[in-house]
Amino acid sequence: MSLFRSTTSTTVAPPEIPDVEVANPPSDSISSLAFSSAGNFLAAGSWDNKVRIYEINDQKQSQGRAMYEHQGPVLDLYWNKEGSKIVSAGVDNAARVYDLQTGQATQVAQHDAPIKSVRWFETPQVNGGLVATGSWDKTLKYWDLRSSTPVLNVALPERCYSMDVVYPLLTVGCADRQIRCYDLSNPSVVSKEMISPLKFQIRSVACFPGADGFTVGSVEGRIAVHSFPGDESKRYTFRCHRQETKPGLKDGGLVYAVNDIKYNPVHGTFASVGSDGQYCFWDGDNRQRLKSSPQATVNASISTCAFNRDSTIFAYALSYDWHKGHQGMTPEHPNKIMLHTCRDEEVKRRAAAPKR
Repeated sequence: MSLFRSTTSTTVAPPEIPDVEVANPPSDSISSLAFSSAGNFLAAGSWDNKVRIYEINDQKQSQGRAMYEHQGPVLDLYWNKEGSKIVSAGVDNAARVYDLQTGQATQVAQHDAPIKSVRWFETPQVNGGLVATGSWDKTLKYWDLRSSTPVLNVALPERCYSMDVVYPLLTVGCADRQIRCYDLSNPSVVSKEMISPLKFQIRSVACFPGADGFTVGSVEGRIAVHSFPGDESKRYTFRCHRQETKPGLKDGGLVYAVNDIKYNPVHGTFASVGSDGQYCFWDGDNRQRLKSSPQATVNASISTCAFNRDSTIFAYALSYDWHKGHQGMTPEHPNKIMLHTCRDEEVKRRAAAPKR
């Protein structure tokens, strides 16, 4: 039985606003999406080696604002606190910072293998913050952008598959289901290490907004919510992104990867997207599913997602997520960025259901 409940209401909801497609999307698989905190600027990284930045107006109309290139597929990107610069990383083993005002891109980091994840965070010790890069070379590096060498090089137990940061917490999900947490006030020391409570490969990691835990998704269509000591009620796993082939069949049907998890910046709920081409909004505290999108058509995985700063827009990418390898990439796969208008009842926490 699922731990999560679908919520119902006696109030008739207003008609849903159709999702809007972003103009001039990437020409290859979309790996990452991120909104700026300075306005509705949406950055998209893709396997065509490019980072595109779109400006979204109040009517959800989009216009290309800027574009720059890596020398290989882009795997991740992240804005600085001010929302004026973006750092991106990818298969060219490099991270680059793009300044939206000057239009200049500069390489700021280097690894010996592709950089899978990148995060930019503020710290009291460094003006302008630090950039963290997690790589398939089994290292986590911290960079002061005023220097060409890392300020700290930390060995990981395996390849980095996903990473997130909410200061002072940085969480890395690695191969072999290994998870490492670091307190950024002492970033060289592992504050917590564990094996994922999920049985299969880690696909996505997201820190709690309060930096007191994390959520992890796997290729098995399952999510684990893990709080640090103090609130054991926030430690549980649940099934999601699955399709039943026979109703009522336990653990049966089709199972899909949880490609991305993003927390809502206003309400503290979270979204998950999967290889089933569906997005879901969850209230993790009350264990409620707030919304599930309609089932997607064939060959329409959702590879990544992002909320804008005021939680009025949810962006998601209909794109091949490589879960079937190179042979699974066919011309039928779309490359689209869609914008969903969020209503409060979809993303806001609800009162806990009474216990039976």
